Amino acid sequence: MVDQSFKVITKAENQSKSGNPEGSIETLEQHLEECSNDHAARMVIARILIYDLKRTEEGAAHLRVIIGMDPDHIDARKALVTILSAKKSNNKEVESLYEGLIARCSDAELYNSYARFLRMQKTDFKRSEEFYKKAIALSPKRYEFHQNYAVLLLNDLKDYETAKMELEEVLRLDPTNQPAKKNYDLLMRKKFDSEGNLIKKRKILSKR
Repeated sequence: MVDQSFKVITKAENQSKSGNPEGSIETLEQHLEECSNDHAARMVIARILIYDLKRTEEGAAHLRVIIGMDPDHIDARKALVTILSAKKSNNKEVESLYEGLIARCSDAELYNSYARFLRMQKTDFKRSEEFYKKAIALSPKRYEFHQNYAVLLLNDLKDYETAKMELEEVLRLDPTNQPAKKNYDLLMRKKFDSEGNLIKKRKILSKR
């Protein structure tokens, strides 16, 4: 089956590259009628449907079939998360997919992606922080993880001291990072004194 699968996938991909994605879909569908559990071929048909033909729902349906047959298929779960997470109407399914992924693998990119989803789509800032920290723990040299975490700290958690440290780490790892430099300069100007200490808000007591 492996040889047959390879031949079919190669033929379908060549058809798609030569400007005949509909032909590639037909090739793959005929193969799947006989070998419905060929997940590699079904992943290819999903990709062509989603990215070449812009038939997202049909492509997503194929990814769901794979997951239904093989709940541990990480690539299908990741692909489905990617195409569904842009719309809040998909939040319930996306969160379930993320939970399934996190239960099955430990991956810094996955944690970073989930943290971004939690912040942007769920506005769950504390859990977002939890997963940014996990991403950073696994890949401490990925400056973009520190940068994403810093944005959460600045805009949502208002934890300026930690944001300062994260931005400093971004600039250590990527000294030419202009957005981080701009945010750092603004943070130091607005929230810290000339000695680098956080400016505390003073309570104003009303006079009686």
